[in-house]
Amino acid sequence: MTTRLACVDIGSTWTKAALVELPGGRLLDTRQAPTTPDDVVAGVLAATAGWDAEVRACSSAGGGLRLAVVGYEELISAEAGHRAALSAGARVVHVAAGRLDGGALAALADASPDVVLLVGGTDGGDATVLRHNAAALAGVAAPAPVVLAGNAAVRDEVAAVLTAAGAPVTAVGNVLPDIGLLAPEPARAAIREVFLTHVIGGDRLSADARLRRWVRAVTPDAVLDGVAALAALRVDAECPGVLVLDVGGATTDVHCVPAVDAEQAGLQRAAVGVPARRRTVEGDLGVHSSAGALRTAARAEGLADPGEEPLALGEAAAVVALRRHLRAEAGYGPGGASARGVGLVVLSGGVFRHAAPDDVAAVVDRVAADRGGAGGVLGRADVVVDTRYVLAAAGLLAGDEPAAAAGLLGALLPG
Repeated sequence: MTTRLACVDIGSTWTKAALVELPGGRLLDTRQAPTTPDDVVAGVLAATAGWDAEVRACSSAGGGLRLAVVGYEELISAEAGHRAALSAGARVVHVAAGRLDGGALAALADASPDVVLLVGGTDGGDATVLRHNAAALAGVAAPAPVVLAGNAAVRDEVAAVLTAAGAPVTAVGNVLPDIGLLAPEPARAAIREVFLTHVIGGDRLSADARLRRWVRAVTPDAVLDGVAALAALRVDAECPGVLVLDVGGATTDVHCVPAVDAEQAGLQRAAVGVPARRRTVEGDLGVHSSAGALRTAARAEGLADPGEEPLALGEAAAVVALRRHLRAEAGYGPGGASARGVGLVVLSGGVFRHAAPDDVAAVVDRVAADRGGAGGVLGRADVVVDTRYVLAAAGLLAGDEPAAAAGLLGALLPG
């Protein structure tokens, strides 16, 4: 028996919908409608009108999930928290390290996070900074929800301090249980739940109860799930790793699931460890609202001014974002699989979907020739364009409908 499901991505500007047939994952139709910021449900209904299908959605409307990281010290625990937050699809708006004082608390408040990720120390290690920061956060009026993912030895004690002050707190496993071991998944799941409860479940985007029933994830989190599902379909490929470059109007996201062989898995990692699923988000690289900042970033990288043409702006965003992603990878230390070794690159975003194939191919050739770093990613990989925007939909299906997710993603497999 077949059924139909509407997979919807509620973006800040556009609400994009894909009608999918289950269980096989056949794509029946795609549509988009302007996002309606006063009540995003209206945009969802417009994009899915007449489909008579259950809705399953992800959302980055209103800026997505704003997250602040508070850690023990910048180079280890705060950085581990930052990486866990990015893997959860959050927009990291602030990172604080060390003991929070009055100035640090004011800076945190100015960032207006939807949730605070509180980390610090390895399990059984020094807990003084984590205790201090929990007490400081507990003293804040109207505190943001807290995901506590620090030293397990004092988890219950710290959670009790926050709870007594009225701060909504979710305590999970440490993001850095030991030096060299990064464990972001418990924090990632908790951040997703806080997003659903406090952002989607509140009235910031809509007072309509259907929104809470529809939305399963923040959009970048769903896309990263889709990238992981795509990489799983390529495990037998000569170069199975996958990288997705998503150029938007306001930001450019790089999602990467690199191939890791047994030899690499056994190598010593850097202090923070190497996450298997990686995401970097560049808030100053966009082809519409961030176009001015993109031009500034391009000049800083020694690139020519891309001008006003959307595809030229997309090319500049691609080069700068890939260079930055590789620099971030270098911070992971030696021994990790790199984006340079992926065998498939997927270009996403309207700037690529709406361009002529020959024009996109010319962009790919120029980016592949970039000697500043980006060429190291595109130079040896197959490159495809997500013309029907299936990655977010596949990510929404990957958990409980893996066959449907695989069916959708088949269109992105070379050959």
